[in-house]
Formats: sequence, C-alpha cells, structure tokens
Amino acid sequence: MEYRELGRSGVKIAPLGLGTGNFADPTPEDEAGRIIGRALDAGINLIDTGNSYSAGESERMIGRILAGGKRRHEAFLATKVFYRVGPGPNDEGLSRLHIIRACEDSLRRLQTDHIDLYQIHRPSPTIPVDETLSALTDLVRQGKVRYIGSSTHPAWKVMEGIMVSELKGYVRFISEQPPYNLLDRRIENELVPMCRAQGLGLITWSPLAQGVLAGRYASATDLPADSRGALRGGIYSERITPMGIDVGNKVLSLAAQHGLSAAQLATLWVKDQPDITAPLVGPRTLEQLEQALPVLEMTLSAELAAACDELVPPGSAVASFFNSADWMKHRIF
Repeated sequence: MEYRELGRSGVKIAPLGLGTGNFADPTPEDEAGRIIGRALDAGINLIDTGNSYSAGESERMIGRILAGGKRRHEAFLATKVFYRVGPGPNDEGLSRLHIIRACEDSLRRLQTDHIDLYQIHRPSPTIPVDETLSALTDLVRQGKVRYIGSSTHPAWKVMEGIMVSELKGYVRFISEQPPYNLLDRRIENELVPMCRAQGLGLITWSPLAQGVLAGRYASATDLPADSRGALRGGIYSERITPMGIDVGNKVLSLAAQHGLSAAQLATLWVKDQPDITAPLVGPRTLEQLEQALPVLEMTLSAELAAACDELVPPGSAVASFFNSADWMKHRIF
C-alpha cells in the first residue's frame, strides 16, 4: 500500500482513515475493538475521533482498546475540540481556558500522553484566532500535541489561521477536515486549491454521504427506522434529499457495471480525487470495514471518474453536508 504525506508535515498516513463517530452510538466496545484491530492490521494508521462524540465515550473506548492491545504506537491518533462537553459557561468554544482543559480531558480518556493531531472542530465566530493558536502552540511545546489542524472551516478561515501563525510564530495547521462526497463537491471551488497552494493535507468525512451513496435510502421522507437520518434527525435528515437519492441510485448501477459495491465506488471516488490525502471511513460494524478495505489497493479509472462527473459536476452539490457549520447559510437543496 502506498502511504500519503499529510500536508507538508512529513507524516505518512494510509489513503483511508478510520472515523469513529459510530463508536458507542451505536457500535458497542467489543465490535469497536475488532474494527480498530482489523484496521491497524490492514495498514490504516489514522484513527480520528472527537471529544464530543457520544459525550466522550468514543475517546474512552479508543483509549481502552489501544491500551489493552498495546497498539497505541501503531496509530496516528486525532481528536477535536470545540463543541460543548459540560454545563458550564466555559465548557465549549476555542478559548485558551477551554482548549487546555479539553486537551487534558481527552488525554485522560484516550489513555495517552500525547495527541498526534489536535483539530479545531468548527471555527469560532467570536474568539480571535490568536487566542486559539496561542493555546495550541503551548500544547505542542509541552509535548501534549504533535500537530494541529482544522475541521469544516471555510477556506478564508483556514487561510487566516495560517497567516496569523506565520506572522506570530505559532504552530501551523497541517490539515483541514471537510465533508466531501459525490453529492457535495463544493470544496473543489476554493478549499482544495487553497490547501494545495499552502501545503495542507485534506482528510475528508462522509464519503458515503451518510449512506445515501451506498443505497441506504429509497425515499427522502420514508427513512429506515435504524438509519442515522431517522435516529438522529435534524441535520442528518436534512442531508437526505430527493436529488441525492437519485444520484445514489445511479451510483449503485454504475458500481454494479464495474464489479464494485456502491460504497466502494463512493469511497474510491473520494480517495482518488486530486489533493485528497485520505477520506475517513466510519464503519458501524466489522463487516462494513471489510467491504471498505479493498479500496486501499484500488485506482479510480478515467472512465469511472468521467461518469461520476456526469452525475454531479465538479464544484457543485445536490445535498448539503456543511449544514452542521453555522457559517454556511445555504443548507437545503
């Protein structure tokens, strides 16, 4: 397997990363352990989580699993900070106070002395980026964090962080983690060119478009009872659109013509787009991970790439996966 460099950091990660948003909700710990073990055995080294996932239980699970198997050294471990994690007025956001507290809490839950990649989960509309970057720089200098990145930021906000780091000598982002799939290609317009020019890696989330590109939904209104759209509602159900389901059905047919599952084609498409370092696959079960692993060794043909461009043209979208970001006002298609 060919590993890819994460931005200009020199760190090498597999062309697929393991997302853990399903851990604890609904994936139980024994199944999560099997998923992590199999992913590491297959060469996947990036494990991505967040301190707000399942109220911190995702981090706790990962910590117990890696410590119990003595495999922490095999993982490039990433987590995030921003969302509310407690009832207090300082239990959220990107202030120095919250970032340092949140980092210490994540270290305890993950049972590790350092976080490999600490990411700002969303941009703050009120906290100056200087305050945030100063706190992150201190964590890096203390050895508690190795690298920093951002997640679901507009291109201008990432660029602002880079420029402040350059001007003031703070640590610099090495990556951005946006949503990206065949239903929402808007990062191609500004974010991807900016990351290319500035040497940032792109770790992307939701390659299956929340299952729409895997044939999970037949209707935008009659959702399967055990689906994320039905169980979580809100922003999750908003992402399921008639236009998206129509594209998903076409992907299903296109994949079958080429001997692939729809999920494999959707993941492969993201993996082999220009400037993408690695999409995150977020399996709920070990079986779902096994279906994704062959993509590590696949290459997207020019024929398949062109066929996908016909379904959703570059830079466009038929569903919004930025609807969890307050800065993106256009939410529903």
